[in-house]
Amino acid sequence: MLLQRVISTALVFALAAPVTGLAQRPVPRPADVATLDGIVHAYYDVISGPPGQAREWSRDSSLYIADIRFVSMGFEGGRPVPSIMDHGTYARQSDPYFVKNGFFEQEIHRETRRFGNIAHVFSTYESRNTPDGPVIARGINSLNLFWDGSRWWIASATWDEERPGNPLPPEFLPPGGR
Repeated sequence: MLLQRVISTALVFALAAPVTGLAQRPVPRPADVATLDGIVHAYYDVISGPPGQAREWSRDSSLYIADIRFVSMGFEGGRPVPSIMDHGTYARQSDPYFVKNGFFEQEIHRETRRFGNIAHVFSTYESRNTPDGPVIARGINSLNLFWDGSRWWIASATWDEERPGNPLPPEFLPPGGR
């Protein structure tokens, strides 16, 4: 009887616990996660800033599930090469460059597909070292997101940069090109 009560109590607590991957995240700014526009804006805002400015890594981590995977595509030796990182690795690898050189990334075009509580966003970006400086990189961020009934979460982020042999397709550019 005692064993049944212990098992029943454990089951009740297990069922009442938050879904794995969503618990113990920093509290997000409500505007960052209330809409798809808000979370995509925050995705770019948190990593952008002038040289010497610390990035908002806690705010950034509030956008993602705990087990987020970032996949940065590269090209070496004639083959595509993924660099797969968790949030901590991404922040540690990116922060020195961002703080030393300044880094501003902005969305220039978006294609969104949504079904029920899931969404896929192809977000074309341009990167600069100063807000109005020359473009140092362009590419596409592929974001998979879901709505949990009260907020949006980014479940994965994969990106690839424009390079010789890999231009941005016209359908992923703003009207009139750029």
